[in-house]
Amino acid sequence: MTPTTPATADYGAFLLRITLGVLAFAHGFILKVLTFTPAGTAGYFESIGYPGALAYLVILAEVVGGLALILGVLPRLAALGLVPVLIGATLEHLGNGWSFSSAGGGWEFPVAWTVLLIASALVGPGAFALGRKLPGRLARL
Repeated sequence: MTPTTPATADYGAFLLRITLGVLAFAHGFILKVLTFTPAGTAGYFESIGYPGALAYLVILAEVVGGLALILGVLPRLAALGLVPVLIGATLEHLGNGWSFSSAGGGWEFPVAWTVLLIASALVGPGAFALGRKLPGRLARL
């Protein structure tokens, strides 16, 4: 078994960050903007009891947060900024059971995604993060 080195940990953090970024961006842009449209997403939010305006904030968080994670610009903040979105998704899916294949989707994926975002925020950006070029403390966020 090969021990974990700082270099391999850096690549692992990179893979985690990129994966989460692609997921967030795809959910926000491809699903909510291109497929359902922002107005359709707002209508869905209203149908489940949330204000329609919240849909636009969720779309913004997923698109901007996803891009920030992909690029590695303030990735810890981006990951933490997406946690409330996933907590909201978890709460929406709680009544559907554990499995995401349940009718209406279960809560397994939103919970896993929430934990992975927190893990990403804890381990940091990993390799190839553009944010490493930011000055001082900003580079560590």
